[in-house]
Amino acid sequence: MFSKSCEYAFRAVVYLCSRSTEDPIAKIKEISDSIKAPMHYTSKVLQQLSRKGIIGSQKGPNGGFYVDSRFTNIKLIEVVKVIDGEKVFTGCAMGIIPCSETNPCVMHERFKKIRNELNEMMQDITIHQLADGLHSGELKMKLY
Repeated sequence: MFSKSCEYAFRAVVYLCSRSTEDPIAKIKEISDSIKAPMHYTSKVLQQLSRKGIIGSQKGPNGGFYVDSRFTNIKLIEVVKVIDGEKVFTGCAMGIIPCSETNPCVMHERFKKIRNELNEMMQDITIHQLADGLHSGELKMKLY
């Protein structure tokens, strides 16, 4: 449902948030290694998030990316909007351009329900909640 870029973005922001109390700034190699994603790809995704204020970045030899208290209430939907846009919450399951309420495709009503539930879930969950779940052991982020 989400692009590979968005999946990497989710992993990266949760990783950054889960380590923010230790040494908050992480270098791109550390992040990409930790989330099992290509370094250059991860760098581009993180730059997008940083430009939109989802995460912070610091330039220079001691630079990198971070999440601090300013970012604790960022919802997952904000990550999706930056990386994939809102199409995932409005688009047709079959990719049919004229699909709409007045001209629905065969999957329109069923997919509309799923899209709406996904949208609600993404609006309810913060990056910080996921990071807290990792710390408590309630959530796992096993990467292959």
